[in-house]
Order: sequence, then structure tokens, then C-alpha cells
Amino acid sequence: MSLFCLVHGAFQGAWCWDLLIPYLEAQGHKTVAMDLPIENASATLSQFADVVIQALPKTDDDIVLVGHSMAGTIIPLVAEAVKVRQLVFVGGLIPYPGISTLDQFSHHLDADTLKSLNYQPKDPSKLQQFHNEPGMFEPASVGKDFSDAAVLMDLFYHDCQPNVAQWAISKSRSQQSMAYIFETNPLKALPKVERKYIVCTNDRIISPTWSRYATRKRLGVDAIELASGHCPHLSYPDLLAKALTSS
Repeated sequence: MSLFCLVHGAFQGAWCWDLLIPYLEAQGHKTVAMDLPIENASATLSQFADVVIQALPKTDDDIVLVGHSMAGTIIPLVAEAVKVRQLVFVGGLIPYPGISTLDQFSHHLDADTLKSLNYQPKDPSKLQQFHNEPGMFEPASVGKDFSDAAVLMDLFYHDCQPNVAQWAISKSRSQQSMAYIFETNPLKALPKVERKYIVCTNDRIISPTWSRYATRKRLGVDAIELASGHCPHLSYPDLLAKALTSS
């Protein structure tokens, strides 16, 4: 049986896996989840990775690292430091070594928006390769205030049961660290371990079209399709558990 290390995305915490964990443990798997220090505006990707590493038991050698959304930029860093069997991206960002997330989609933003973000563009020759990629984010989500409950309901939790959505909104945390958007990813290459990507086909934040494209191009595999919104661990935990444990 495997140890599933569950790493949450932006605005969430270890609590967000509470509905998924029973389905994994019912199959005999172990789980571990942690709160990333997202309220710390200066927290870096490497510091996030260190928190994950510290949460891992030292005795397990069959580790599946699951990263939701933002955590896609973190789990490869963990896999550089700890032996893992598999990386699983759930509606996740896929980092590009030596490039920030913002670098990858800056060409989709207008000059005023880039100026408001204090964006300093890199050498255009390094970014040209991204210009023919599909847009990473769904346009309706760009620039939205994710501290607003109505925005969270519409973009994060639209396909959750009403009581689950309200519970999730009540547990929402303040996302102060924006390292997953602005920080140049310190990877030199993606770790050479087994990879899996679960694309959420009704995602209103990360573009499913981009997810399919980037999974094939960067991870070298085909994405697994899951008919859910951005947070399948809350809307369809049973289906997500099946996708995580399928070979």
C-alpha cells in the first residue's frame, strides 16, 4: 500500500483533503496532509517544499505526492529531496525550470496589467516558446478577488454540494505568498519519476485545454479526465480516489 502525501493549493489547507482521505484509507493506503505557510507573504517555493518534507514519515518508501493547483509548483521540489514513486498533479500548475508561472502566461496580459504586477519580463527568446501554448488560466478567473465568498463559490466550489461549499468557504485561508505565480522556479529539470495528471474538465480556473497540452508536452503522458470543477477532492472525492489509485 502507498502513502499519499496530499499537498493543498492556494487559499486552502490540510482540511481540504478531509473528504478524500477516507476513500484512500478504505483501500488500505496511508495519508498525510499539512498546512503550507501561505499566510506568510515572503514564503518561497522551497520553504513550502520543506514543510512537505518535514511532514513525511521517514519510514515510507512508496510515496505518492499529490499536488492540487498551486502545489504543482511545489511537489517536484519535494521529489528532488525525497524518494517518491509518483507525482500526481490534480488540476495543477506544471512548473517550467528556470521560469516563473507569470513568465509562462505574461503574453496573455495587457501592458497595464503587467505594470500593475511590477512584472519585469525576461529575455524574449526564453519566453517565445510559450506563445503558441493554450492559455493557462480560464479568462473569467484572471484578476478575480479570491477572498470574496461569491468568487470562491463560482470558481472553486460551483460543483460541490451546498453544505460542502459553505464549509470550504468558511475554512478558506488568506493567500499572502504569491511565490507560485512570481518566483522563478528553482528546478533545473523535472524529477525523473512516474507522473500522472488529472485534468478537471469543468475547471473554471486552470484551463483544461492547457492542462491536456502541458501534460503531454512537459510530463510526457496523457492526462486522466475527471468531470469535475477545480476541487474534485471536495466535489467528487470518490472519483478522485479512483483516479489516484488506478494504474
